[in-house]
Amino acid sequence: MNMSDEKLNISPKKLPPTSYKLVTYKDLIVWQKSVELVVAVYNLTEQFPKSEIYGLTSQMRRCAVSIPSNIAEGRRRGTKKDYCQFLTVAYGSGAELETQIEITKRLSFSENLDYKKADSLLNEVMRMLNKMIGELRL
Repeated sequence: MNMSDEKLNISPKKLPPTSYKLVTYKDLIVWQKSVELVVAVYNLTEQFPKSEIYGLTSQMRRCAVSIPSNIAEGRRRGTKKDYCQFLTVAYGSGAELETQIEITKRLSFSENLDYKKADSLLNEVMRMLNKMIGELRL
């Protein structure tokens, strides 16, 4: 399967007749959603105490940014093996972010914070990455 003939994570044989060719990583829904996740994480961590600027705030932001960055890099690499590897790294960064969000929820400063947007987007991105990785490994 030629990566330029893919639409998201579906083989060309499965594409409906009205589909379009994937031109860039920016066309990937998983990339778009992961960029939304970065914004949600930045908005969430802006509410953290200043004492966390070099701790959880920094770590969560780096993990969040790593997800769309690895999706983009893997897509540009050009081989299915590299693409799968970079999606796997993005998936790992998502797992780190899940853990950090869970830790923050247990800390006293986060009692009044709203995690719904970040949780929802992270869950969606992780499901998409998991499916894409599984299909690429076939």
